[in-house]
Parts: sequence; structure tokens; C-alpha cells
Amino acid sequence: MFRSLCTLPLLLSVFQSLSFSQTAETPPNILLILTDDQGWSQNAEAMDLRVADSKSGYLETPKIAKLMKDGMRFTSGYSPAPLCTPTRRSIQCGTTTARSGTEFPSPKWIPAEHLTIPKALKAANADYRCAHFGKWGEQMISTPEECGYDLSDGMTGNITGGMPSSLGVKGGDHNEGPPHFIDNEDPKRTRTMTARARAFMEAQVKDGKPFYVQTSYYAQHLSVVCTEAGLAKYQAKGTPDRGYTHAWAAMMEELDAGVGELLATIEALGIADNTYVVFTADNGGRGTLPGGDANRMPPNHPLTGAKHDLFEGGIRVPFIVRGPGVKPGSASHVPVAGYDFLPTFQQLAGGRKKALTPEVDGVSFARLLRNPDAELPRTHDALIFHRPGKLMSAVRQGDDKLVVIWQGNGVAKSKSLYDVGSDPREIPERDRAAQEPEKVEALFTILSRHLDEVDAERPQLSKAKLKKKGKKGDAAK
Repeated sequence: MFRSLCTLPLLLSVFQSLSFSQTAETPPNILLILTDDQGWSQNAEAMDLRVADSKSGYLETPKIAKLMKDGMRFTSGYSPAPLCTPTRRSIQCGTTTARSGTEFPSPKWIPAEHLTIPKALKAANADYRCAHFGKWGEQMISTPEECGYDLSDGMTGNITGGMPSSLGVKGGDHNEGPPHFIDNEDPKRTRTMTARARAFMEAQVKDGKPFYVQTSYYAQHLSVVCTEAGLAKYQAKGTPDRGYTHAWAAMMEELDAGVGELLATIEALGIADNTYVVFTADNGGRGTLPGGDANRMPPNHPLTGAKHDLFEGGIRVPFIVRGPGVKPGSASHVPVAGYDFLPTFQQLAGGRKKALTPEVDGVSFARLLRNPDAELPRTHDALIFHRPGKLMSAVRQGDDKLVVIWQGNGVAKSKSLYDVGSDPREIPERDRAAQEPEKVEALFTILSRHLDEVDAERPQLSKAKLKKKGKKGDAAK
């Protein structure tokens, strides 16, 4: 009897250990929420608690705020590009845009011919079921199904979510139409795609299959579409704190409600303890909005720049992760980017690093979910950004960020160095390039080597323009 009583705790301990082991080996579910044109500071909760202005006091996003408080906010989270489609290719394939294309068309990079998130997850565990709902991208070439998804909304793009031409505006110009449109049933298709994602998650749980679902919302991309009730609410609330409009704020709250429904579904299904929820945006916020007041604080304040450029306003975005082992209310200041998702998700699913192809530029940040200050095994310890069409490139290593402005002949016109850690402003008085030329050249070398390695497109003017420019230069001499 005495011996039996003594072994009972031991047996219980062994049983609990086995149970934990089995739970830990259960493939996790992953939900990636990708918003469109949502700036880093365009939430009701601060993206970085060290930066007071990294939130808006006017916007109401309680569900996203709760996600931040329940998970980890990455204060230096980046989109791979300052434009939607290059980011979406990059996320799917784990590549820098220098490798997979910096603009809408990228005929040399066909996503289906490369490793993608669904392919990587299914290689790690064949039971995974994958779905994509919402905006796929412009000129992506490959369909979601060709990239490994089991279910999707198809080859969707900006017009699917509502653009002037699809909303009755002749000519399709945002400036020719009204500053906003009313849709009381399904503004920006947020409700429809949320329902589709919820149904997919419910079906996989019923079938006992782990899932990956990417919900790529059309909000906050133009056109601005909201409900009458939402518009009235913000009109009554008063003047926005930045250069966005009442309708834009209402559209943001509708988006937040969609996020809330996804989170509620996970809770109702009882899978929150084994589901990672990742929230981010495809690029930074716009610099101006239809009907917005240009005299008010810029929509991306306190960041410099906006969508399309490589200053922080164009690529620094909301970046949040909630899930198993992630400490609520935690924060990591380690720089990460959307092209890190593929290797991260693959590792979380039990895949091995050696299964990744050499083309994958991202690294897994899974270790940061347990230790926010961990070091990542990233080549050169640097993030690379490249948009030759706008004559810009950038590289971030630690808190240092080098911004390169190119001439049309592919020669660097200027190199600016900023510390964007706890103070992300890129303004002339914070440029340290003159004081730290060695750091500038070290970062420029990292950038140049990567561009060479991936045979990246380089900034260059047409031969006719170069010839014309040469003649002007000769005359000046």
C-alpha cells in the first residue's frame, strides 16, 4: 500500500509528461492576417510603447489592440516592399523583392515554380490544409492553387475589393469620384472573406486537420468604402487626429471587427492554445487620402515617408504574433520582415531547415517568440529592401538603417544613415552618414553583394535619356 502511494505521484508525473509531449508535437494551426495599406501607427494601441505617437487616439481598433496585449508586438516589423504585389510574392516564397521582383509584373519569377508557404507546410506535415481568402495580388501569374493552396478566392486584385471603376466612377480615377462610398452589406468584402475564413477553420477542426489560412483583407486600400452607421459614428466623434477621414476611420473599425470574428472563432473552436495568429500589413500607409486634410498631421506620423518609398513610413508596419509559448504583452525590438514568414511557419510546423531551398532569403524568427531578444541567424544580420523603379534601396542592421538614393545610371546619388530603434524618424538632423562613413560603406557593401547575388534589377534610365543627359553634361563642361 505504501509503495503504491509513493509511486502514484511518479506515475502521474510520467502521464502528464507524455500528455504534454503529445500536445507539443501536435502541428499548430496558423492564421496570417494581412491588411492593405495600414500604417505602423494606425491602431488604437501603440505599436511601440517607447514611441508615444505609434498609435492614434482617434481610431477604434479594440480587437487588434487585444491581439497586441495577448501576444508579442514586433516594434521593428517590416513589409518586404512598399507596394502590395511585390510583398505578396515575397511572403509566399520567403524572398527579398530584389530576388522575386520589385513591381507588379515580374515575368522572371513565377511563384508556382518555387517553394511557397503551403508547399513548405505540407512537406513538413502532409496533413496541413491551406486556404487563401481575399486579395491575392496584381499580375501574380500563378494562382493560389498552383502555389499549393487547397481553397481560395482565385486571382483577386484591387478591383475585387472595390476601385472607382467598379464603383461607378467613369475613368476609374480616385480624384474623379467621391472621397468615399457607402456599402451597408459588405464594405470592402471584409464580411464575406471573414465568413469564408471562419468556415474553413471550422471545417478543418471538424476533420482533425491542422490548417494554414491567410486572410488578405482589401481594407485599408482605396477606394474608401464604409457603412452609413460607421460614417455617422465618426462624424459625430469629431475631427480625426491625422490626415485621414471619418469614412476611412469607419472602414478601419469594420476591418477590426473582421479580425475580432476570426479570433472569436478560434476561441469557440477551442484551438487557441495550438494556434498562431500573425497580423501584419502589405506595406505602409498612404501619404494622403481622398478627402483628407493635408493641414493635419500626416497619416503615417511619426514615420517619415509613405507607401511606395523605402523610408520607414513605406515599409514599417504593424507586426503582431499570438500563440503557444508567446508571452502576453511582450515585445521584440529585433528587426523582422514578411519574407521571414515561410521559414518561421515551416519550423513551427515541424519542418527542417535543410528542406528550405537556397532561394529562401528569410530566416525563422520562432526563437523570438520564446526569447524576444534572441539573435537570428540572418545573412549579414541585415534586412534588404529594393525598389529601383523609385531609385531607392535600403538595408537595416540592428538599429542602423542605410537609405540609398540612386541616379538613373545605377550609381548611388546619396547615402543616409539613421538610428531607427527607439526613434524611427528619418529627418536630416538625424542623418549620421557624415559622422560614420565606415558604417555607411559596410552597409552599402552588404546591399551591393545581395543585389549582385540575386541578379537584381538596377536603376537605369533609357538609352535615349542617358544620351540626352550626356550631351547636357558635355555642354556644361
